[in-house]
Amino acid sequence: MVRSKKKTGLGGWLFLALVLAAYGVTAAIDAEALHFFAKVMGSVVPALVIVFFLLLAADLLLQPKWIRRNLGREAGVRAWLLAAVGGVFASGPVYAWYALVGELREKGMRASIATVFLYSRAVKLPLLPLMIHYFGTAYTLVLCLYLLGFSIVNGLLMVKLENREII
Repeated sequence: MVRSKKKTGLGGWLFLALVLAAYGVTAAIDAEALHFFAKVMGSVVPALVIVFFLLLAADLLLQPKWIRRNLGREAGVRAWLLAAVGGVFASGPVYAWYALVGELREKGMRASIATVFLYSRAVKLPLLPLMIHYFGTAYTLVLCLYLLGFSIVNGLLMVKLENREII
């Protein structure tokens, strides 16, 4: 696995300042924009708080040795199944999972397993009854199997890319 160095510097703070300045100018021109921003932040902040606690739990509970053993190169089929099942059960917005998957990747999770996890999120358990109601059981089952199957195919494609050390 190719490890990248942590970026340091003022780039992130500069970006934050520019975004806040842009919102300030927009609010001065149109006060409704500030109200919209507050509304959006009200819906995003709870997800970010959950992400923070998931990252904290992952950092405290998931040791690099466990991740390498269960989600790394030597994990085998178990890692693929764990990623697919975990992706199906994962709920919430995908951006909330990027930070956690990135943290797991830094601790030894393979990119192919991360691919399977993120792709498997397309199967939404809470929506399955509604989908069965509108499209029928056969269609829903076939679609879910295709989604899970293609998550594995995408993971296998990522293995090919990993072996070439492109990523």
